[in-house]
Amino acid sequence: MIAHIQGKLVEKSPTEVIIDCNGVGYHINISLHTFSLLPNTDFIKLFTHLQIKEDAFSLFGFVEKSERELFKLLLSVSGIGASIARTNAFLIRS
Repeated sequence: MIAHIQGKLVEKSPTEVIIDCNGVGYHINISLHTFSLLPNTDFIKLFTHLQIKEDAFSLFGFVEKSERELFKLLLSVSGIGASIARTNAFLIRS
């Protein structure tokens, strides 16, 4: 649904960022790998995956498309949720 977001980096921490895109602040969950690859500029682009559940809409962002694809593959495995997939997508690729 939302393939990528680009805009001004407003806040960042090792697990999440907020990107201002035309006046709307998007809260995006990120992996430690993505955090380590964030550029030292105010303007960034992340490839995203929107997870919709009964009680929440969660947006996950990745600097690399390959990490996003591995994240989506991990989500398809029974018993693996978004938190485990987010922290392990890069490890599997390495």
